[in-house]
Amino acid sequence: MGNTDSKLNFRKAVIQLTTKTQPVEATDDAFWDQFWADTATTVQDVFALLPAAEIRAVREESPSNLATLCYKAVEKLVQGAESGCPTEKEKQIVLNCTRMLSRILPYIFEDQDWRGFFWSTVPGAGRMDDMEDEDEGARPLAESLLLAVADLLFCPDFTVQSHKKGRPDSVEDMQSLDSCEYIWEAGVGFAQSPPLNYIHDINRTELLRLLLTCFSEAMYLPPTSDNSILNPWVTFFCSTENRHALPLFTSLLNVVCAYDPIGYGIPYNHLLFSDYREQLVEQAVQILIVTLDTPHPSIGPNNLFVNYLSRIHREEDYDFVLKGLARLLTNPLTQTYLPNSTKKIQFHQELLVLFWKLCDFNKISIKWLLVFILLLLSGERNFGVRLNKPYSLHVPMDIPVFTGTHADLLIVVFHKIITSGHQRLQPLYDCLLTIVVNVSPYLKSLSMVAANKLLHLLEAFSTTWFLFSAPQNHHLVFFLLEAFNNIIQYQFDGNCNLVYAIIRKRNVFHQLANLPSDPTTIQKALQRKRKSPDVISRTSSQETVSMEGSRPAVPAEPGTLKASLVAMPGIDKLTEKSQVSEDGTLVAVPQTESPQTPEHSAAAGTSDTESISGRDNEMARRRLSSSSSSAISHWNPKPDWVLSWKSKLPLQTIMRLLQVLVPQVEKICIDKGLTDESEILKFLQHGTLVGLLPVPHPILIRKYQANAGTAMWFCTYMWGVIYLRNVDPPIWYDTDVRLFEIQRM
Repeated sequence: MGNTDSKLNFRKAVIQLTTKTQPVEATDDAFWDQFWADTATTVQDVFALLPAAEIRAVREESPSNLATLCYKAVEKLVQGAESGCPTEKEKQIVLNCTRMLSRILPYIFEDQDWRGFFWSTVPGAGRMDDMEDEDEGARPLAESLLLAVADLLFCPDFTVQSHKKGRPDSVEDMQSLDSCEYIWEAGVGFAQSPPLNYIHDINRTELLRLLLTCFSEAMYLPPTSDNSILNPWVTFFCSTENRHALPLFTSLLNVVCAYDPIGYGIPYNHLLFSDYREQLVEQAVQILIVTLDTPHPSIGPNNLFVNYLSRIHREEDYDFVLKGLARLLTNPLTQTYLPNSTKKIQFHQELLVLFWKLCDFNKISIKWLLVFILLLLSGERNFGVRLNKPYSLHVPMDIPVFTGTHADLLIVVFHKIITSGHQRLQPLYDCLLTIVVNVSPYLKSLSMVAANKLLHLLEAFSTTWFLFSAPQNHHLVFFLLEAFNNIIQYQFDGNCNLVYAIIRKRNVFHQLANLPSDPTTIQKALQRKRKSPDVISRTSSQETVSMEGSRPAVPAEPGTLKASLVAMPGIDKLTEKSQVSEDGTLVAVPQTESPQTPEHSAAAGTSDTESISGRDNEMARRRLSSSSSSAISHWNPKPDWVLSWKSKLPLQTIMRLLQVLVPQVEKICIDKGLTDESEILKFLQHGTLVGLLPVPHPILIRKYQANAGTAMWFCTYMWGVIYLRNVDPPIWYDTDVRLFEIQRM
């Protein structure tokens, strides 16, 4: 009955607020206390009993009442932070105000006229209490709110274990409290692991939810590439104004990296017991990625969270962080004999963003990582070399069975993404081929499966209709030719499979060398792309055999939500060119306009067939149909344009290889009557092209570089994930989000 009465009282207070036409004085504590002093509503209750329509109605019709409600709620949080919440009633008031603000803030942010409310001094309510001095009284409401939440996250007997002994009624002084002694979990910079307290975890989770809601103002601004626009909530919270910045960053990171969802591994234990630590870990990792989402590198050092992450350097700290992230990221892939017997985390996307931030901001960490985020680290020589290690771990994936190295796995997976991936992955294809080019000089022995995959891609991308259909399509051919040249020039010995594949598909290279550029051929090619070819498939090929236990991606269920993303920047905006010198160091190459420097574009793919098929055409056509550029829709290629890049196709090395080896292979086949593929491979394996090829070209690496475009892409991705993950309670559901679009499946 008590809980029912609380709900009724809260609902009555909401009705009074929405029906009052006259402003309610801030001094009318009897009215305002109805929302937090005499209720014990859960956060779900608050969201249910305070509908969106009524919040908007108060905002539009009684703005002064909404302003006073926000001010009074913040005031209670400040008072709780100052007193240390010594009584259960004060703790309940703080939690109720936290829930109330989490409900209201999104509706403050969605209205442009209200967005600056928390950053101004409320008229007649500039002070949190009469004891504050003049300067403190002028502090904007947002700053008071953020500092109060930071204090409350280290409040003894509320969110952390008290260090007081003997006197249960004693209260620790919040102003003199050293929060570095109250870090939530052992790990980076802290050795003691406090005892688990589920009530503390629940209270921390509620406060972090409010903090995340404060930071979400970014959702209500349209996407922009302006680096100077900062999130004022994040900027202030991560500044020196927050005396708890270091212990809070450490607490969040340690809680995430120390979390073990499996525990002792007892089957189905997650169905028997509530895991309050998991809820805290989810909120913690979301707070981390939001606070670390800052312009880089010029503004980054002013963000203390970025600063602390970049300064992690001890071996034991790296070991703790990386083992924790690896444990959590492999959790969704764990296979067991008992269905659903093992707990599976759902916040792997947030973990990947955190992992990226670690790689991006902490350069020392690169030396400690075994698995790299590919584009960032494909520019590192050691990464390319390590890809030559044999691949023996068979994780269930829907890819062809092969025997080879991690390099083979990388190429096979990339080919699968291009030919069978979701349409929204197309802007990443230039990135995928850039990674292949970066590592190609170090690949010692590609398997036949991987070699065929690369040739399939070249065959699809070099058809005339595809090359002429968009102004950047030829860049994909340049990427693949550059990869072939790197392998031939630097890793010819051991790559007989690729050489054999090139010889078999030599007509593709000859067609490129003799690419027609007359107007008639160009127009015929463009007309051909508008026809719908029949799909040709090979069911008998070994390449279509999937790995045991693999399964294709499952489409979204009806009723689910998905968030859109801004366009991925072109690969030339993502990278800067560097040349590998004789001593192995990288020398920056000045940017020049060249056909080999791809511009903003997407890519098409091919099928698993060995010859150009209808599905190849379909994949390439999908690249064109998804383009949002009006320029491409009116694209009219001219002969001069074709000649401008055709003359720069890097075909010399491959044509010389074909000139030397094709006659030899044909002769040995005729002389010995060879029809067995293995005998031809054996001949190629012991062959040499020393002195016959052109002088080796310099190795060119395209290294990832952060920029405004990628920053905005990550921002929309990050907030889209956070929006979709926070559905209980649905903090941002049905609000006017502008950073991305929400679509119902």
